[in-house]
Parts: sequence; C-alpha cells; structure tokens
Amino acid sequence: MSPWTRFLTSTLRRRPWPILRHPQCVRNAHQSTSNVPTIYKTRRESWITPTMVLIGIMPFFTFALGTWQLKRLKWKVDLIDELEEKLQLEPLSLPKRINLSVIPDFVFRKVRLRGYWDHAHTMFLSARVREGAHGVHVVTPLVRHDGSTVLVDRGFVSNENFDKTILNSETDEVEILGMLRTSQPRNTFTPNNNPEEGTWYWNDVDAMAEYSGGEAAGVQPVFIEEIFEGHAGEAASRVAKGMPVGRPPTVDLRNAHLSYVITWYMLSALTAFMFTQVVIKKRRFSGRKLPRF
Repeated sequence: MSPWTRFLTSTLRRRPWPILRHPQCVRNAHQSTSNVPTIYKTRRESWITPTMVLIGIMPFFTFALGTWQLKRLKWKVDLIDELEEKLQLEPLSLPKRINLSVIPDFVFRKVRLRGYWDHAHTMFLSARVREGAHGVHVVTPLVRHDGSTVLVDRGFVSNENFDKTILNSETDEVEILGMLRTSQPRNTFTPNNNPEEGTWYWNDVDAMAEYSGGEAAGVQPVFIEEIFEGHAGEAASRVAKGMPVGRPPTVDLRNAHLSYVITWYMLSALTAFMFTQVVIKKRRFSGRKLPRF
C-alpha cells in the first residue's frame, strides 16, 4: 500500500465525513422519513380482534352448558329412580271416572283391568321394531264392567305374522296388567296420524279416544301399555303365532345427559387451551412491529 493510500485510510477512520453530521442532512433525512405514506408505516397489531373475542368467550359458554347438562343429568337420574320405585308398588284399580289431571303423577304405575276388547276400533301404531323385527303395536279399547272404556296398547306384532283374524279371536273377558302412560311427544320426523285411513304413527291419546267413540261412548283418554312378564321363549312363541307381546315392566326413559356433560366440558377445556396458546403467541410477538399494507 502506498504512503498516500495509508494516509487517506487513517484519516477516514479517525474522523467521519463532516457532511454526514451536518444539521441540514439530518433535517432532510427526518423530512424524507415523515413524508412516507401512512400505509407503508409500521403498526402494532391490536389484541382485541373478533377471533380473540370468540375464542375468549367459548370456554365460559361451553362450561356453562356442561354445568347445565350436569343439573339435567341429576334431574333425569332422580326421575328414573322415582319411576322405578313406582313400578315396585302394588297395581292400582282404576275408578269408573278417572281424574285426567292426576294421570301425569301416576305415570308408570301398574294397573290391573278386566273387560272385553272392542275389536271394531282397533288401531295399529306402525313403524315399530322389536329385536330386529319390523311390525306394529296393537291398540284396542277395553270395555270395562262399569261401562267405561280405556285404550290399551296390547303390544308388538311382526309384519310377517300379522293376521287380524288372530288379533280379533279373543272375545271372552280378559284380565290384563299394564302401566299408565301419556301421549308421547312427536318429533320432527314423525308423520301425522291419519285416522280416516287407519294410519297411526304416534299415540295421540285424545285423538285415539275420539276415534274409538269419544265421550259419548264412554271412552276416556287414558292410555295403558300392557305388561308382558313371560320369558324370552314365550315371547318368541307369541310373535311367531301373530299374538301381541306387551312391554317389559321397566322404565324406558332415554338418558344421554352424561355424554352431553362430557362433550361440553371437553369443548370448554379445548377452547381454553386454544385461547391460552393465542395469548402466548401474541405476547411473544407483541414487541415486533408489523408492516401495514
């Protein structure tokens, strides 16, 4: 390296260019930065966004639903226990005129009845299944000795062995053991009953009583499901012969609240975890400035 080159290099290292420190240069640089359009300036990302609000609310909302379902579970368990206790009581003897307003308090209570079948007004609840076999439930009015009539669901008959002659063969006095029930709620997918064509899909007790003669004929809107207490072999024999098979003396209320409780609490934990992860990520990048486009 020549002496002249070494002199220039040492001079530049010791003393920066004066023009870079000149006030006018600094002022021009500041003005050039301030003249940059706003859309090209950096900004801080806001913490309050629709996504953050939604994720923050979801854990509390799903936890509240899980707690509500937990209360429903306790209520359903208590109800089933109460109904099972009713089934253990001695069968009732129904009076001639039944107080319809108290029937809900006696649902699942056993009753014992004697009378004659009114086969002329037999109804069939279709689209029923028993142990994989498709068929109907036979509902026949039972005329009691005192002249009053109630509706009795005699049980299941398979389509394969359906025969009205067999169903109408009982003309003598019968004695049955059954349990009191009420109209079942119809869901969205259940078709409407059509009494004129003899098609029934759900037990609308009031409509069935009216179809059977109504109050003028002494028919009361009281629905009883006959109980079958025989063994499985006897039930299979009755089905093969085309004879109705009643229901077992058990409580058949559906109880799926426990699965709902687990589902909602799991969703609450999952959304809480997601919210925590989003907050950690926000805090990690909170010091960084993002370009605004």
